[in-house]
Amino acid sequence: MKAIAFQSPLPITDVLSLQDVDLPAPQVSGRDILVDVKAISVNPVDTKVRASRQPQPGQWAVIGWDAAGVVRAVGPEVTLFKPGDRVWYAGDITRPGSYAEQQLVDERIVGFMPKSLDFDQAAALPLTAITAWELLFDRLGVAPGKRATNERLLIVGAAGGVGSILTQLASRLTSLTVIGTASRPETRAWVKELGAHHVIDHSQPLSEELKRIGIPDVTHVASLNNTEQHFTQVVQSLAPQGKLALIDDPTAPLDIMKLKGKSISLHWELMFTRSLFKTADMVAQHHLLTEVAALVDAGVIRSTAAEQMGAISAANLRRAHALIESGKSRGKVVLAGF
Repeated sequence: MKAIAFQSPLPITDVLSLQDVDLPAPQVSGRDILVDVKAISVNPVDTKVRASRQPQPGQWAVIGWDAAGVVRAVGPEVTLFKPGDRVWYAGDITRPGSYAEQQLVDERIVGFMPKSLDFDQAAALPLTAITAWELLFDRLGVAPGKRATNERLLIVGAAGGVGSILTQLASRLTSLTVIGTASRPETRAWVKELGAHHVIDHSQPLSEELKRIGIPDVTHVASLNNTEQHFTQVVQSLAPQGKLALIDDPTAPLDIMKLKGKSISLHWELMFTRSLFKTADMVAQHHLLTEVAALVDAGVIRSTAAEQMGAISAANLRRAHALIESGKSRGKVVLAGF
């Protein structure tokens, strides 16, 4: 099968950082399904793993954690899917990824794809939808539904992949007042379009930006990138007994003692946790993705695909990685077909 892979962690400017290769097709067993990959999207985790993972000598590493495709075959223990089903998923960080014509995935972390989307539009959503859903409802404990409330959510980095879906989930499925951050005119317009009630500039002090729009503090914060830069301002902006959730990897230690005075709780979200540890509730991601698909088909949630970079090839994936690493992308970058 065709695949895009690497043998050494290299800068994306190096043509050997991602290469077109031919690899043996995988074989199904257990609860795995074999998927013909039709489209993928690129996430920051792709760039981080490519730049740091060292395969065994002579081995090829295939990465990628977003895909939409068609089930080709199922293992003997599979009960949720059959050949021919259209599916979407974010995969397992410990296994070969979606930069390949075929991929093995545990059925418990796979959902039925939205009927209303093409493969490339669908591929933009799984990883970010899982991350945003788990962060909002599982980590921050926000209650779904519209009811009288004065709860306020600040999303730092609202124009990115996770921010784009989190903004939609929070504004459309909960009673939260949603404040997203974005620093450029085009990203501010994007965040507003996705449903944020207010948009502020994260290049300015967050507490001052909140006061500028008449909001003295917030009850919840989702910090999606550059947490170490915003941490002091985030703490200042949170109300007593507020909740802070992170998804990024701070490049400097965070002084969590700053949280004590306000009794602020800290939560981490990693959407790979269930598959990494084979948790008892691993199948929750199957149900989550299927529910998000229903929301998409009902017109409640839209795809966050923002840029189509052509076919799935080493050259196009190098361009996609470079864009993600530039920090100037909005929404999701997708590729479709081999």
